[in-house]
Amino acid sequence: MNKLNLNFNQIIACRERAEAIAINVQQFIDKHTTVSIERTVLRLLGIDGIDEFGVPIPNKIVSDVLKLGNLSLGISLYMASALHFTGLNLNDFLAKYMKEDLNICSYPLIDVKLVDDILKPYYEKHLKKIKNNKISRTKFLQDSIRESNTDLYVIVATGNIDEDVTQAVAAAKAGADIIAVIRSTGQSLLDFVPFGKTTEGFGGTYATQENFKIMRTALDKVYEEEKRYIKLVNYASGLCMPEIAAMGALERLDVLLNDSMYGIIFRDINMKRTFVDQYFSRLINAYSGIIINTGEDNYLTTSDAVSEAHTVLASQFINEAFAKKAHLPENLMGLGHAFEINPDVENSFLLELAQAEMAREIFPNAPLKYMPPTKYINGNIFRAYQQNAMFNIVTTATNQSIHLLGMMTEAIHTPFMSDRYLAIKNAKMVQKSMKSLGEEIEFKKDGLIQKRAQTVLSEANELLEQISRDGMFNSLANGVFADTKRPIDGGKGLDGVFKKDKNYINVIANRMEASFSEN
Repeated sequence: MNKLNLNFNQIIACRERAEAIAINVQQFIDKHTTVSIERTVLRLLGIDGIDEFGVPIPNKIVSDVLKLGNLSLGISLYMASALHFTGLNLNDFLAKYMKEDLNICSYPLIDVKLVDDILKPYYEKHLKKIKNNKISRTKFLQDSIRESNTDLYVIVATGNIDEDVTQAVAAAKAGADIIAVIRSTGQSLLDFVPFGKTTEGFGGTYATQENFKIMRTALDKVYEEEKRYIKLVNYASGLCMPEIAAMGALERLDVLLNDSMYGIIFRDINMKRTFVDQYFSRLINAYSGIIINTGEDNYLTTSDAVSEAHTVLASQFINEAFAKKAHLPENLMGLGHAFEINPDVENSFLLELAQAEMAREIFPNAPLKYMPPTKYINGNIFRAYQQNAMFNIVTTATNQSIHLLGMMTEAIHTPFMSDRYLAIKNAKMVQKSMKSLGEEIEFKKDGLIQKRAQTVLSEANELLEQISRDGMFNSLANGVFADTKRPIDGGKGLDGVFKKDKNYINVIANRMEASFSEN
């Protein structure tokens, strides 16, 4: 498919430059670990819960090694050594540890070659659960009744998981295919994961494993009643990116927003920290069969969607390259983009159509995540509803995969259940009435739409050449994306990054990497 008459040599060049960028960053990633990666290893060994002060046990153990040991060796080595010399199983060791009868750094460190055999019985149990979740998801999707290849995606964000369930079930029964639970404001900046069920969030609901389980159970009941599998989304970004990926895998989430560049640019998380975290989190997602969503759509909230469209495409190429490094297949790459051109711009609809068609043609196998208009939505709900209908038309005409619905009250308040209902009905009407539109239309040779897409591709190619020359870290420091500059050694979380010792071991990463080699 090449309705836009795109230059395939330029597309190849873009991928080659993105690959070079990813390889350069991967060299840094491979040499480093973080506190959040090591906490994730503990979680996938089966360590969870909090102490009497509410501190998560994985945080407590990693903090102890930071103070008394050498985390650059990996938490796997310390945990295996403690179990080896105490002769205790993991549960008994944790019981004594929490009573402060034991210190994880008190024991001689064993030969690295013995670590996997000691920890294997614990991590295998949880990796098996993740594999079974992947099998179950595949079966549910195969058995589901689907009206369209495009999944309608809506958000709930009450702060109370019980109220979220009520709203999510209502949206699912109205026709939504994907439910996203927005995280509580600022959770991405917490260097720990809250524990248990929560009912008091701010602008969203805390991402916890128990909350994941509650929502998954509720949406599975909809499947039992309607034979429609409802995908569940949360956010594996921020300072606990890999931990949330692990929790999502254990509770059968289906989609995770997972993009280090979003955290760097919009949350001021240190770039070194989040690139290292992103790799391990995406490795978990690949192993689990979880779709990632990337955050390029956010670039256009701070920069102009006409003049900066090429930055979105360049970032998509880079995210694709990073995803491949983490073994993610194309069908799990939910690359992001958005319908954000000012509707007062002449031919804005045609420019949006060009951008969306271009993304589909360049990434034909990716489940593209297409975001609705937000930047130019105002208090005029009738205008907003009209903008969302135009967005729905582009989505249908260009066969986008993940269609996040716009709400007519976007600029006024958190959507009511009735707002979601109307958004779903609007999208479904367009899907049905224009089902074959994309198959029927062609674009005028050298017309406005073709030229727009070709220009954006050419500019993206030039930007990728610049980034590959300057390096990813320097480019982010120079503000190439979203007009936002972030210092290489600035932001949050850099103190949680460590260079790996030559004897470093991560039994979870090793096992997952090996599984891809076996396949």
